[in-house]
Amino acid sequence: MEKVLCVCGLGQGTSLILRMNVENVLKEMGVQADVEHTDVSSAASMPADYIVTSNELAQSLQGHPGKIVIVNNYFDLNEIKESLKESM
Repeated sequence: MEKVLCVCGLGQGTSLILRMNVENVLKEMGVQADVEHTDVSSAASMPADYIVTSNELAQSLQGHPGKIVIVNNYFDLNEIKESLKESM
């Protein structure tokens, strides 16, 4: 099972919304994954196959072994789906 981290600056509301949207999109795609949300500094040391985050925060996560998936609008299910499709 894939491990997916949804990351925002503080690991509070925004990443939780992103997590719920990512879970819905992955379910729709038929992909089973363990999805968690966290802040950017914690994410740097957490194991993950994929990290879903904004372009700004992706810069802070360079060097992480997981594949970084850029999503600019955390509320846009189509954008999330397209970004995940390209990455998986």
